[in-house]
Amino acid sequence: MNHILQLEPTPLDGIQYITPPGGYLLSGRDGMVAILWDGKPPIPLLEEDFFSLDTGVPDYDMVGRGIYQALRLNPDCAGAGIYAAVLNDAYPHIISELGAQIIMLDEKEVDTPYLDRKINLLKIMALLDPENGRLPLEIARTYVDKGSNLSSMQHAVSCWYAAEKLLQTALRLNPEDHHIAYEYGEALYVLGRYDRAVEVWSEILHLLEPAERSRVESRIAGIQAGKIPMVPPLDYLTAISIAVEQHYSGNSADAVSIIQDVLADTIFSEQFPMNQVYYLLGTCYQEIGLMAEAAEAFRRS
Repeated sequence: MNHILQLEPTPLDGIQYITPPGGYLLSGRDGMVAILWDGKPPIPLLEEDFFSLDTGVPDYDMVGRGIYQALRLNPDCAGAGIYAAVLNDAYPHIISELGAQIIMLDEKEVDTPYLDRKINLLKIMALLDPENGRLPLEIARTYVDKGSNLSSMQHAVSCWYAAEKLLQTALRLNPEDHHIAYEYGEALYVLGRYDRAVEVWSEILHLLEPAERSRVESRIAGIQAGKIPMVPPLDYLTAISIAVEQHYSGNSADAVSIIQDVLADTIFSEQFPMNQVYYLLGTCYQEIGLMAEAAEAFRRS
């Protein structure tokens, strides 16, 4: 048995790669699948499949299992686009399972493991359908959820920057969708790119319903009048994530100081949901014995 383990592909837990011999034909489904592998990247295999091979090449099922797991682990891995094309051409049952997994995750509570799984599955779908602007939009929304939730706010910077890029892609694919444009402007606002947010929002005002237009015009007027947070909102989200870390490290007094500094910026606290933050503040007050202050914070959560 002559396995060629490649170093170039993206290392993934539980995955081994092989390069099949020239002329290797991926075949299956009673002759309905026949894909020549020449010129394609090394094949990812589950470790148990890799070590159980008794010939120099994997079979149809092994290749499908390996590619699907590799993409689920890292849809940005080297060769991801080619692997997704193989799934699309040769494994309709895996594509169906992928769609079912995304639907199931939509019914789950918003916590970090589910959000991470949803992001990866949506990224695979985007590889399969790169011209579908709804997919980068949904990925961006999931990143925003992750970057705005207390339990995962330590990832706020990477999540919001990823969301901004994905919303830009979604808008390029669907330039007439004013909902995408609004969300893109919101991401720009969170990143502190206020002038660009005004540009994006101004371009869609004529497409909005009166109540919606009034709300967006108010946001634009606030920016132009200088009524913006003292620092970019993303900086406050980062500060809140530090407060969470201090709380879990037993330094609730330090967490209180950080949260109070954030809430002192009334523009930020009015524009962004603070329920979770007030609950955290109440918990910290309790831990340092300030019960009246804790009760007030819980009341506002």
